[in-house]
Amino acid sequence: MKVKKIPHSTAVIKALQAETEEGISRRTALKMIGVGGAATMMGMSPSLQAEESKDTCSMQAVNVLVVGGGSGGIMALARLRRALPNATLTLIAPNEKHLYQPGQIFMAAGLYTLDDIVKENQDFIPDDVRWIKDEVASFDPDNNKVTTRKGEVVPYDYMVVATGLVYHYEWIRGLSKEDIGKDGISSVYLNDLEKGTAEGAKITWEWFDTLKNAALSGTKPVIIYTQPATPIKCGGAPQKILYLSADYLKEVGLGAQYIFATPTKTLFSQPTIAASLLEEQKRYDSITNKFSHTLVAIDVNNKVATFEEIYEIKGEYDEDLEEYEIEEDKREVALKYDFIHIVPPMSAPQAIVDSPLGWQKGAVKGWLEVDDVSLQHLRYKNVFGIGDVCGIPMGKTGGSARHQAPIVVANLVAHLEEKTLSEKFDGYTVCPLKVGYGEIIMAEFNYNGLAPTLPFLDPAKPRWMWWEFDLRVIKPMYWHLMLKGWF
Repeated sequence: MKVKKIPHSTAVIKALQAETEEGISRRTALKMIGVGGAATMMGMSPSLQAEESKDTCSMQAVNVLVVGGGSGGIMALARLRRALPNATLTLIAPNEKHLYQPGQIFMAAGLYTLDDIVKENQDFIPDDVRWIKDEVASFDPDNNKVTTRKGEVVPYDYMVVATGLVYHYEWIRGLSKEDIGKDGISSVYLNDLEKGTAEGAKITWEWFDTLKNAALSGTKPVIIYTQPATPIKCGGAPQKILYLSADYLKEVGLGAQYIFATPTKTLFSQPTIAASLLEEQKRYDSITNKFSHTLVAIDVNNKVATFEEIYEIKGEYDEDLEEYEIEEDKREVALKYDFIHIVPPMSAPQAIVDSPLGWQKGAVKGWLEVDDVSLQHLRYKNVFGIGDVCGIPMGKTGGSARHQAPIVVANLVAHLEEKTLSEKFDGYTVCPLKVGYGEIIMAEFNYNGLAPTLPFLDPAKPRWMWWEFDLRVIKPMYWHLMLKGWF
C-alpha cells in the first residue's frame, strides 16, 4: 500500500512557523508535543505521573484473573503485577497479536501501514503471568470460575473483565462481513483482533482512491456514512472517515454529495463541539446530515440503504401548557448511494450477555454491570471491569481505558484489604475528531461535560498541534508507556 503524503502540507508548515492565537510559540508547542510534555497533554500533569503510577500495594497471595488481551486488559495486568507481588496472575486472551486500534483511522487515511499498528502481544505480557491463549465461553461468578472454549475451568479470587466488544454487521439486513470491500462498501472497523489484521482500514484507504476516480468522471457520487444506534468504540470515528475522505477529494479539486446518517439528533454529545463540527462541514462540498436515521437494511446489488427514521409529530393541544404534545413515530427511508461507509452495530461478547455479569435490563442490557465510578461489579464485588465492555455512560475509547486502569487496580486492592474504594472514574473520554488532514478537534469530556487537559485552549477549535500529537506521539507512548502501566 502506497502511503499518501499529507495534503495541505504547506498550510501545516506555516502553522508550525506561526504562533497560536493564544500566544503559544512554536518552541513551546513543540515542547508540549514532545514526549517530555506528553503527560500534560494526556490528562496527567508531569508532577502527578510518578505518584499515580504507584498503585496501592497488597502482599496477599491471591489468584487474579484478567479476561481480555486488548489495551484495557494489558494495562490492568501490568499494574496488577506491581500492586500484587505475591499474587498468581492469569490472562485469558486468544490474540497473539496486539493491534493499536486508534491507528486504523490513520491507516485508512494512507498515513500508517499495518506494520505501524501491530506488535506481538507477548512483548507486553510478563513471563510470570500464566497466559491461556483461549477465549472465555462461559462465566460462573457465583462459583468464582470461568470455562474456556477448549473446556478448561479456571478459578479466581478476583477477576478483571476486559473482553472489549464485538461487531455485528449481520444485524443489518442484507449485509455480511464478506460484502465489505465490494460494490462501493467500506468499513474501517473490520478487523481480526485475534490475528492482528486491520482489513477494514486497508479497504477504506483503497476506497478513498475509488471515490476519487468516480468523482473524476464528471459526476458527483453520492456517499453515505452511517452510525449505528448501539454504543460504539470511538464514537467520533464515523465522522472522521467523512471529513478525511471529503478532504482527500477536495485536495485534488473534487467533491461529492456527502450524507451523514446518525441515530442522534446532533453531531456530537457536547454542544460546543457539535456547533464547531457544523461549522467545519461548510468547508466541504454538500454535506447533508440525516439525524435520527439508523441503517437497518441494505440492498447490496442495487445500492440502496434503508434507514429507520425517528421523527416527531404534533399531537393534541394541551390547554394548560398552551402547547402541542409532541409524539415520536418511525418510518423506513430508502436512500440510493454510489458508495457507503458502514459502522456496524456493537455489543458485549455473547459470553457476557448470557452470563449473570451483564446488565439484565434497560438500554445497557448485556453490557458488563459495573458501577460507573468505582468500576466494581454491582453484585459480584470481586469482579471489576475496564474498557469497552463496561455498561457505563462513557468510556469506549483507549483514553478512557488508560484512565480506568489505575482506578480498577487501586479499588481491587482496596477491596482485598477491606478498605474503602476511594478511587473514582469521572467518565473521562477523548475523541480526536479529524476534521481534515492536518487538523483535529481534541474533544475531551467526562460525566460533567467538557474536560480539556489544556483549558486555556478553545477545545472546539481544530488545531495542527493535536494532529501532530495524535499522528506522531500517542502511538509510541501507547507501546512503550501505556501498555506497560507507566502512564
